[in-house]
Amino acid sequence: MSSPPRYPQHYSAEEKLPEIEADYDSDSSTEETENTVGNISLDKYKDLPHIGYDIDGKKILRPATEDELDKFLATMEDPDSWKSVKSDVENKELVLNDEELDIIQRLQRGIIPDASYNPYEPTVEWFTSKTEVMPLSARPEPKRRFVPSKWEHKKIMKIVRAIRQGRIVPRKPKDEKPRFYNLWGDDDQPREDHIMHVAAPKMKLPEHDESYNPPEEYLLDEKEEKEWREMDEEDRPKNYLPKKYKSLRNVPAYDKFIQERFQRCLDLYLAPRVRKNRLNIDPESLVPKLPSPKDLRPFPTRQSILYEGHTSRIRALSVHPNGLYAITGSDDRTCRLWEVLTGRCLMMWQFDGVIHALAWCPNPDHWLFAISVGHGEVHLISPPKLCTAEQAMNTDQLTKSAFGFTNTDADMKKKSVTWMKASETDEERYGFKIKIQHSQVVKQITWHRKGDYFATVSPDAKNLGVLIHQTSKHQTQSPFNRLKGIVQKVAFHPIKPIFFVATQIYVRVYDLMQQQLVKTLQTNVKWVSSIDIHPGGDNVIIGSYDKKVCWFDMDLSSRPYKSLRYHEKAVRQVTYHKRYPLFASASDDGTIQIFYGMVYNDLLQNPLIVPVKILRGHAEKDGLGVLNIEFHPTQPWIFSTGSDGTFRLWT
Repeated sequence: MSSPPRYPQHYSAEEKLPEIEADYDSDSSTEETENTVGNISLDKYKDLPHIGYDIDGKKILRPATEDELDKFLATMEDPDSWKSVKSDVENKELVLNDEELDIIQRLQRGIIPDASYNPYEPTVEWFTSKTEVMPLSARPEPKRRFVPSKWEHKKIMKIVRAIRQGRIVPRKPKDEKPRFYNLWGDDDQPREDHIMHVAAPKMKLPEHDESYNPPEEYLLDEKEEKEWREMDEEDRPKNYLPKKYKSLRNVPAYDKFIQERFQRCLDLYLAPRVRKNRLNIDPESLVPKLPSPKDLRPFPTRQSILYEGHTSRIRALSVHPNGLYAITGSDDRTCRLWEVLTGRCLMMWQFDGVIHALAWCPNPDHWLFAISVGHGEVHLISPPKLCTAEQAMNTDQLTKSAFGFTNTDADMKKKSVTWMKASETDEERYGFKIKIQHSQVVKQITWHRKGDYFATVSPDAKNLGVLIHQTSKHQTQSPFNRLKGIVQKVAFHPIKPIFFVATQIYVRVYDLMQQQLVKTLQTNVKWVSSIDIHPGGDNVIIGSYDKKVCWFDMDLSSRPYKSLRYHEKAVRQVTYHKRYPLFASASDDGTIQIFYGMVYNDLLQNPLIVPVKILRGHAEKDGLGVLNIEFHPTQPWIFSTGSDGTFRLWT
């Protein structure tokens, strides 16, 4: 049998058991709660009629909710309501005792909740604070506890490497510095402690007039002293007045000593002395080596012929493909045909409106040019009695072949323009062939290289701003259903079926065969004024009203290869020469800039662009200068027209 439990001597077993039973009954921790669901959130039961289960597994129904008024009245009648809290788990009111209220008050005051805890009890020294002389054990530390430091090893090796290279000299004797220095000596040698040290400038030696007893000739009279005082401090040759004293004891202290020391320190602080290694480079070697203009001839250099006749500004200019004839259109409502070599006016046409644009047909087999007059009229004219019989026959066949076919009224309504045949009188006397009536003013006319198609630009016509006309069939088509921006200029590619459309900021390149956009050139200018395509077809130049001329290499990038800004005012026109490596730009400043622009067959070599000549001769009028330029088809000559009403040839 097991022995009974043992108790202290002054207690018996019978006396102890009832006390244990009483303690067991009074322990509040063993009291059962009504809700025995466990430590879970009561949100699980928010949609259910019960709030948990008792110890037998039966549902505990949710008590009926009290009215707010009943709650308030119960609170007023209950004296313990101020220290009651509601238990969400058991769903009943609990009254806090004094010990729990004390804990809450202590937490609100931010002190320790337990009232019996003393935070300032004396410390218990687990280890003695007295330093022992002898260790508790005399046993030496084992070698396995020693771990050599990796970083100490690296630092030691760095010092050893510096000693081997001579940067650190161990046990080097110290240099004793002299106690006294020569203030006025020429100590220009750099100090050894800093290789970049630059010696401060020495103050200059005193002169005779700085002595306390200078000779009489160094003293200033009243007039000189007055002049010295009236001068600005920066303009005075010396910042002191020579004075004479009987003895050295009579010399007062220098009154501007503090200001002078401050200025000197300020100069040293604001202008620190640093030794700079300057590169001795010839500035001329940094300038790119361009060939001499003499080696790039021929190009136009001087005015050769002045064609007189127009009385107002000449906007339009075109040269025949054979180079023998040129036509000009002016604001005086006349169009004149000139013989290039003699300067003689062969024919003149009088119109009712201002002439905006004109262009010769580039096919030499056809004797024909197109001209834009007034509000949307485009005339196709063949000057009579100046062409061969074969040219006249080809021109008639080109312009009259489609008049035999009649169009219905529905077809006429669909057309954006109207084709009309000129009267026989106008045809015989003036050479009028066809009249094409547009809805808006036509500002540009450009021909396709084969001479059958030509394009017109009407910036105010919105979606019908660009139209392409076929002369042989008398047909007009609008290639764009919707135009992005206001079109300024258009151009045909000289070789491929590609069409360039220049808006205010961008130049869009379209493939006419596939009918899709190929590329968009980002001009980086504010307003495009003109465009021209290189005869090779891979380079484009544009002029702009913000004084720039941009050269684009189509194979290189969609951004300008070179931006040239040589003009002082807006650039009106740019043009390439058809045979020579030349291009030019005309501006409102009255000048024509001639450039040498060589495009190489080697794709790895960039184009060479050299400015070679500035042609001056046109006078500025009403803020306008040179309005149009065009190169001669075969010779290195250039034609120009201006706002002063003159037409010039430069050779």
